[in-house]
Amino acid sequence: MPSQRLARPAEVPGLAARRIAADILDGVLHKQRTLDEQLDGAAAHPGLKTLADRDRALMRRLVATILRRLGTLGHLLSRLLDRGVPTDAPRAQSALLIGAAQILWMDVPDHAAVDLSVRLVQSDRRAAKYAGLVNAVLRRCAREGAGMVEEVKADTLDIPPWLLKRWIAHYGEATAKAMAHAILHEPSLDLTVKSEASQWAARLHGELLQTGTVRTLLQGSVTMLPGFAEGQWWVQDAAAALPVRLFGDVKGKTIVDLCAAPGGKTAQLAHAGAHVIALDRSPARVARLKDNLVRLSLAAETVTADAIEWQGEAGGYDGILIDAPCTSTGTIRRHPDVAWLRQEADIAALTALQKRLLQKAVTLLKPGGTLVYCTCSLEPEEGEAAVNALLATESGLKRAPVTADEVAGLAEIINSEGDLRTLPCHLPHADPRLAGMDGFYAARLVKKAG
Repeated sequence: MPSQRLARPAEVPGLAARRIAADILDGVLHKQRTLDEQLDGAAAHPGLKTLADRDRALMRRLVATILRRLGTLGHLLSRLLDRGVPTDAPRAQSALLIGAAQILWMDVPDHAAVDLSVRLVQSDRRAAKYAGLVNAVLRRCAREGAGMVEEVKADTLDIPPWLLKRWIAHYGEATAKAMAHAILHEPSLDLTVKSEASQWAARLHGELLQTGTVRTLLQGSVTMLPGFAEGQWWVQDAAAALPVRLFGDVKGKTIVDLCAAPGGKTAQLAHAGAHVIALDRSPARVARLKDNLVRLSLAAETVTADAIEWQGEAGGYDGILIDAPCTSTGTIRRHPDVAWLRQEADIAALTALQKRLLQKAVTLLKPGGTLVYCTCSLEPEEGEAAVNALLATESGLKRAPVTADEVAGLAEIINSEGDLRTLPCHLPHADPRLAGMDGFYAARLVKKAG
């Protein structure tokens, strides 16, 4: 008797992108895996290699949209589901999130969003029994979802409650809400260029910010953009490009970048004429740093070492840069997974590490040398409090306040103590896609001579 095995149906267009999106969402929400590790490098999702560029871009945008709007989506689905989101089938949860995000915020026809989410559930053994539920909920979402979102109209739903509470306490309710609103928008691509910034802004159909950063809305593979292969620029948020400015003229000086990878600040220092010693404890990250420097035709001495254990020359360096490991809450607009991967308990362990890095830096700095400490965190314990604690115990250090003219006249990004404090709601623009910057803190400290 001939075999009754059915022929495998051809893949429905767009289903593979959504299946990979579901896998990556599951990685973030249930396995504590970052987006970066799932999208790039050795641990990236194997299915990415088979996706066309268009589908890969769709998948990335889909995942980012869901993570950016996760609080709102959770609230909406709780209203649309009598018994809540199924907990015994992660694929059903992912399918509901993927379908609802497309219906509410993406340029995908409602019928396609519903159909592909149903197919996503049907292809999973544990979730298949929920196909009818997913179909019904998403059809209702298409009819009523936009009205429900408008009714809630709370940007703050998309910031974890513990984090929002902290921001309100530290920055006030109005600023906290402005930051939450800024984070909802997919950010622009920011580039630090070697020279001729205005020409590169025109060539890349972007704008030249007053800080010198080129900001563009071009999408697609960065490696395919004009100037990448020639090493004319590197990707770096406008806020991340500011701390190096606090060193002033570094030509001929030896600067140690203690937490250097992936190398944006190392590249800035090298391009400005400094001799840079760039450290990172991860061999893979150092390899990436070296590759970036080769592409940019810039030179730096690279060292694979734990910064705290590194046997550098005591009191031997003109400058030390610490871009310290932190909760990264200032980067949520670019890395929306951070909001859902971090917990308040993480702060204590990271501040302990930051304290050790600062103490190490003081021993390496020569008299009269400059220490620039920065973090991409909005949490004061990792910024202002860390520096104030160091100054309280190190009588040989003093703060050198930042002036507005050093940061392109942006007085609003300097706090009352003279430190840099950028917020996601800074750099307003009529087009929200061209507004904002990462949340960064930076302080400049000088070691007293003699």
